[in-house]
Amino acid sequence: MKYLVTGCAGFIGYHLSKRLLDEGLEVIGIDNLNTYYDVSLKKDRLSELKKYEKFVFEICDMAEMNELSKVFLNHKPDYVINLAAQPGVRYSITNPDVSLKNNINAFFNLLECCRNSKVKSLIYASSSSVYGNSVKIPFSVEDNVDHPISLYAATKKANELMAYTYHHLYGIPATGLRFFTVYGPWGRPDMAYFKFAEKIFKGDPIDVYNNGDMQRDFTFIDDVVESIYRLITKVEPVGYKLLNIGGEHPVNLLEFIETLESKIGKKSEKNFLEMQPGDVKITYADSSELAKLTGYKPVTRIEEGLGKFVDWYKDYYKIN
Repeated sequence: MKYLVTGCAGFIGYHLSKRLLDEGLEVIGIDNLNTYYDVSLKKDRLSELKKYEKFVFEICDMAEMNELSKVFLNHKPDYVINLAAQPGVRYSITNPDVSLKNNINAFFNLLECCRNSKVKSLIYASSSSVYGNSVKIPFSVEDNVDHPISLYAATKKANELMAYTYHHLYGIPATGLRFFTVYGPWGRPDMAYFKFAEKIFKGDPIDVYNNGDMQRDFTFIDDVVESIYRLITKVEPVGYKLLNIGGEHPVNLLEFIETLESKIGKKSEKNFLEMQPGDVKITYADSSELAKLTGYKPVTRIEEGLGKFVDWYKDYYKIN
């Protein structure tokens, strides 16, 4: 079996690719190595993957059909795990064209390649952002998600609809994963916890939106990878599914910052600001469907997860 992982130089894509390779599986990784955040971090992740004999990398812009179709033609993947996307709620508001290109056009191209190649299964990243400002908690995959409050969320909702259509028309088994604030080693520098760490180490003040009155269902990267790995290896690829991947344990933002400060060993100065456009007050996953299918759901609490992140950060950036 050949596993195509898109966005393999990204945060989740890197960790999943490494897990598959550690299990002795054959991975074709693609990435366009764009400059949305520090490219050297992406290249360093990629260097780790290139140590494996069963890893093949192709630089590929999925929004360009000719590039993507060549990957499918040359490698003929059996399973496709799509983790490539243009992330960022706020970025989608200031750069809507980029979000549409990388999240809609690219995903359409991927669906077409999956259809033409008759892949056995497609697993793709969605997001907890699709729930918008839902007042019903915890968030269930059965909930109505017709009111996204950012373009990023709208593109992820669109992906779910597009995948359903291709499943209905062409029988492609498709599973959408609604990720809830994934964090951990080798993470994304654009995410709040990463920015907090950088500023705390430097002694700079951190920006805290909505005066810290927010809760997030933080999900450690190892739990995400274990969940996807079980879906790939233990669940029959049939039908169309949507699954939450979240820890079912929302944490107040100020509590999260205090835990990060304790792991770093420094307090931070805080700039308390108003809520940002497109942001939500709470995310809270109901991961029961994931547990039913795989026998697993995220278990890592922030004390452990942030400890591992800080250890990695200090090592990677050579901080004594």
